Amino acid sequence: MPETQRLQIERLGAQGDGVAETDAGSVFVAFALPGETVDAVVEAERGRLASVVAPSRQRVQPVCEHFGRCGGCALQHYDAEAYRGWKRGLVATALSMRGIEADVAPLVGVGLGSRRRAALTARREGADVRIGFHEAGSNALVDLQVCHVLAAEIVKLLPGLRELLKLLVGSPSEARLHVLLADNGLDVDVSGNSAKLSPSARAALAEAAAALGLVRLSLDGDPLFQSGVPLVRAGAAQIVPPPGTFLQASAEAEALISKLVVGAFGKRSRQAADLFCGVGAFTFALASKAKVLAIDNDRPAIEALEEAKRRTQGVRAIETRLRDLFQEPLARKELEPFDLVLFDPPRGGAKAQAEMLAKSKVVTVAAVSCNPATLARDLRIMIDGGYRLESVTPIDQFLFTHHVEVVAVLRR
Repeated sequence: MPETQRLQIERLGAQGDGVAETDAGSVFVAFALPGETVDAVVEAERGRLASVVAPSRQRVQPVCEHFGRCGGCALQHYDAEAYRGWKRGLVATALSMRGIEADVAPLVGVGLGSRRRAALTARREGADVRIGFHEAGSNALVDLQVCHVLAAEIVKLLPGLRELLKLLVGSPSEARLHVLLADNGLDVDVSGNSAKLSPSARAALAEAAAALGLVRLSLDGDPLFQSGVPLVRAGAAQIVPPPGTFLQASAEAEALISKLVVGAFGKRSRQAADLFCGVGAFTFALASKAKVLAIDNDRPAIEALEEAKRRTQGVRAIETRLRDLFQEPLARKELEPFDLVLFDPPRGGAKAQAEMLAKSKVVTVAAVSCNPATLARDLRIMIDGGYRLESVTPIDQFLFTHHVEVVAVLRR
């Protein structure tokens, strides 16, 4: 039975929740800060904040009216300097847990309104459609009216998207939206049971998309309407991303990562491998310095990279390859031609590939990760194989959350 308890918050947990220690164990309270005394409704290890009895001096006014309900942000109310220190500490702690001593660079942040990609939920409620993020710890949906994290162009699109989605007659009551602010406009992919839509409903959706000025509207990855093709710059290239594909959340962060990766090149570097390359966010930057082998197991992404390569002049040779690096990492002999290897895997990391790199003679490895824990595991493997960790740079492209991007450079 839930009961209200008075708790003393001692620290922030890895997810950004305040942590109190009780006789029954740790209690995690969203939106509570270190040093605060709070009343919380406690059930098992979770506490729902009821009131702040004694606030922290590091508690500040959130920038968004939805904060405290919307699950998109966890730490808008935390002093900026303390927040940066905590987020940098997530990386340092993950490394320390693997026995890695490293001088983690100060957190590099991006600006408000810089997030160009968002996965939103749309839900039909009667005659209306709500669009937004789920409430923290709940299935309830916050109908976004403002958002200081997303690009302003995405926020301005939401009222029109609500009207457009009313046309999905016969569709499920909830759908997933992948919205991308491309360089030349907005690209929207709606995931749901669109196969039930009639031809007339599809025609109405296309007309509404044109009225909204969308560059492309897709249903379950299948383009329904295009006024052109969405374009995203990567180095010297312009990529046409497949509907709903993965891209770095912020173009600003992507540029920072690219600069760090290209800066890792030695003066004599001639060949590079871009592993888990996706659509080629870093491939073309690498290709300004060397010949590049780009590998991923996502066929549409590789096809988009190939198409961008054909349209781009002034870059060195790029070879693409479709391959599942989780099941079939590049082996030691296959790695022999490369001076530099970049890997940017999903959150699960690249353990199998790290093991092969540890056995290789590749001089420089640049590792990009959105998960400090799996990155630390992979770095440990390569350090044990003879690499020296040269730099670790955390990048905050997911503002006010516990997510942090990290770029690590290793050399032999």
